[in-house]
Amino acid sequence: MLRDITLGQYYQADSIIHKLDPRTKLIGTFVYLVSLFLFRNVAGFLAATVFLVSMIKLSRVPFKFMVRGMKSIVVIMMITVVFNMFLTPGEPLLKFWRFTITDEGLKNAVFTAIRLIYLIIGASLMTLTTTPNQLTDALENLMNPLKVFKLPVHEVAMMMSIALRFIPILLDETDKIMRAQTARGADFEHGNLVQRAKSLVPILVPLFVSAFRRANDLAMAMEARCYSGGEGRTKMKPLRYEKRDTISFIIIVFYLAAVIVLGRITIGKFGL
Repeated sequence: MLRDITLGQYYQADSIIHKLDPRTKLIGTFVYLVSLFLFRNVAGFLAATVFLVSMIKLSRVPFKFMVRGMKSIVVIMMITVVFNMFLTPGEPLLKFWRFTITDEGLKNAVFTAIRLIYLIIGASLMTLTTTPNQLTDALENLMNPLKVFKLPVHEVAMMMSIALRFIPILLDETDKIMRAQTARGADFEHGNLVQRAKSLVPILVPLFVSAFRRANDLAMAMEARCYSGGEGRTKMKPLRYEKRDTISFIIIVFYLAAVIVLGRITIGKFGL
């Protein structure tokens, strides 16, 4: 299960998506995630699906590798679907005992599940095609206007980058600890909720110790290299927009316009 989490990992490939400026990918991902909440009809989801599938094809990241990350949110997705299905008022479709499934609840449940799937895949696509260093540079560059409000932009971007970089490292560390504890006779699969919670203690304690040790080693390494923040620092690989980035922005604008138009036309005509 832990190895199925793809968020924060980088997949090396020679694709047009990998070659894009990280700022383009960051803005494009943000626009795509926001666009998922601009419609509530089939036409809008079809447009979002076509756009997402096209990006996956262009990224050359195996679809099976990307879908692997969905296993980690199955429980959250099921809870969200159940709550939407049974707690949304509207025209009853099915009634049993004290529970009622409504037409509006069923639609909300399906649309919410699809949105969650597209959110995870869209965010994973960005991290899979962008290295942590590129992501740090992109975040710092895009947040530069916030320096007017005395916000430590470089430090914030660095912290976010380190957090993303540590996700796969800590997941791998957790997997190793679980294997070691299982070899010593620990059981993480059986028992009631309280017993399973207690069985996590032998995992969490060494995991926290390992995390703090890694954080301390990283701090010492940065200090030994005379790291003093972003003031006056230069980039080994400065970010530059190219022709493919301009084309990408045009495609993003057309996609956003199409989603808005399709959503409004369908809502006005069918009331969905």
